[in-house]
Amino acid sequence: METLRLLTLPSFFLMFATLYLLGYTIIFRKWAGLSRPEASSCFLSLAHGTPAVLLATFSLLHPNLPSNFASPNTPFQNTVLEFSMAYFFTDTFHYLLFVPTDPLFIAHHAATLYVFFTCRYIVHHGAFPILVLLILAEVTSACQNAWSLAGFCRLDSPGSARVHESLSPLFYGFYSVVRGILGPVFVYKMGFFYLSGVNGIPQWAWVSWMGVIVSAILLSILWVLNLWMGLWRERSKKRKMKKLG
Repeated sequence: METLRLLTLPSFFLMFATLYLLGYTIIFRKWAGLSRPEASSCFLSLAHGTPAVLLATFSLLHPNLPSNFASPNTPFQNTVLEFSMAYFFTDTFHYLLFVPTDPLFIAHHAATLYVFFTCRYIVHHGAFPILVLLILAEVTSACQNAWSLAGFCRLDSPGSARVHESLSPLFYGFYSVVRGILGPVFVYKMGFFYLSGVNGIPQWAWVSWMGVIVSAILLSILWVLNLWMGLWRERSKKRKMKKLG
């Protein structure tokens, strides 16, 4: 049984690598330039996001499951962590190969992998809050990837441009609520629990986890604020052009 558990992460990695190659060599093979690997990355994210939300939610809903922030990881929670680790490993390779000039995203993936890896293989506790944060991070995945894919095509396809324009405020609003309100509230509760000192998580682990998580939330908020500002400027420009026209 332990041998089978050791094979879970490589099996998931092989699955995600195959999906990425499927996107790159077949689904998006006619896409030009950087859009081809970027669309393949979106396809990979779609294959991970919603399933991760469902798996993580299921892993937290067991009626007899202890649900404090320092509970021992269950076998199924460990499997969900491995599922997401495999995705982040695969997508990190994508960025290293095709977008090495985006160190922020590479650092984000590496930091996320650090949290998942230490929770799964070293600390063996604390999966409960990590998986709640995974749910909050990935619940917007389907909308974000649809928005991204439409964005790649918007210059060449009027239909894609309309979809991208329609999705933008919906996605930004959804993302803002999840990352700007729900995420910080949960992280505050998480930090308060760890600072109380009544937990089984080593100090080095929870301090580093909180550093990664708080940084990720702040960057997410800055990112979506920048998107809102871009949308406002774009629509202001269109209104001015209509008045002039």
